Amino acid sequence: MFERHKKGDEAVLVCLDFGSPDFRDDVDEFVQLTESAGVNPLFVVEGKRQRPDPAFFAGSGKVQEIAEAVAAHGAELVIFNHQLSPAQERNLERALQCRVLDRTTLILDIFAQRARTSEGKLQVELAQLAHIQTRLIRGWTHLERQKGGIGLRGPGETQLETDRRLIGGRVKRLKAQLATVQKQRQTQRRSRIRRGEFTVSIVGYTNAGKSTLFNALTKARSYAADQLFATLDTTSRKLYLDAEHSVIISDTVGFIRQLPHTLVAAFRATLEETIEADLLLHVVDVTHPLREMQIDEVNKVLNEIGAEQIPQMLVWNKIDLREQAAGLEYDEAGHISAVRVSAMRGTGLDLLRDALITTMNQSAKENE
Repeated sequence: MFERHKKGDEAVLVCLDFGSPDFRDDVDEFVQLTESAGVNPLFVVEGKRQRPDPAFFAGSGKVQEIAEAVAAHGAELVIFNHQLSPAQERNLERALQCRVLDRTTLILDIFAQRARTSEGKLQVELAQLAHIQTRLIRGWTHLERQKGGIGLRGPGETQLETDRRLIGGRVKRLKAQLATVQKQRQTQRRSRIRRGEFTVSIVGYTNAGKSTLFNALTKARSYAADQLFATLDTTSRKLYLDAEHSVIISDTVGFIRQLPHTLVAAFRATLEETIEADLLLHVVDVTHPLREMQIDEVNKVLNEIGAEQIPQMLVWNKIDLREQAAGLEYDEAGHISAVRVSAMRGTGLDLLRDALITTMNQSAKENE
């Protein structure tokens, strides 16, 4: 058994193709994901398989290829663009003699780096603990040994059992703290409902430009950057559209393919701002070749959290990179279905404000 390394940001990436038509774009996104985590991707090992290997996820020949790449590039870490079982991670670490992470752990690490508010940190820790609970035996031989020695002979509890009990206790405390936050949010929402305020949530695939749009509309200073998951913590502002109309608008965390279920569950308190909204502004990067896939992935998560029935307005962002004109698009019923804007340049934001006013008035008439 080897001693597990605790650090390392020089990595070999592993991306296996199980017949996906978007495999090349998936690889590019994974490289960007690792760079967002502060990892330096030294080399990408690719391959094709019909199904994962039960023991190593990759076949024995591919594992040997990965080991050679680790040795050749002096990598300290191997990251799979897939979800690995605890047994697969343990077997791979023994075979490769270095740390092995999967896609879920990588995303959790990015979230841990980006969380700024106390609520965001609680949510990330809860998701991490839920993930760690299934992986306590991975490469840690001391966790499987019985306590022994003077002062350490207890009731026969192993270190592994102790760790599980401690983690379980921490999870309970975190859930209780998040339940308190949830009640506070519910109180705030009920107050807004009593005041008759119209609420809007900005949703979309990660790096679509949600925070840039939020800042451009509200003159806020939310962190915005050209990287995946730049924003984790929900921020809400009052947006005055004209002399008679205003909305409460919220910026939310971005979504991505294979978003870990533990994260969706942990961030449910934050995402309830989305569930309770009167309108969703679904921001889409119009320049991205897989924008339709990204729209589908966002809608999958919205379905998972129970927000599928909330009206949406698409916001086609970054039109300046396509040299497109700002404009409105309508559905068959004559309602505004999409707005073309450039959040970075401010192009089309006046049309978006007018579209929000029109939607508010239509909603008021329908509720009369």
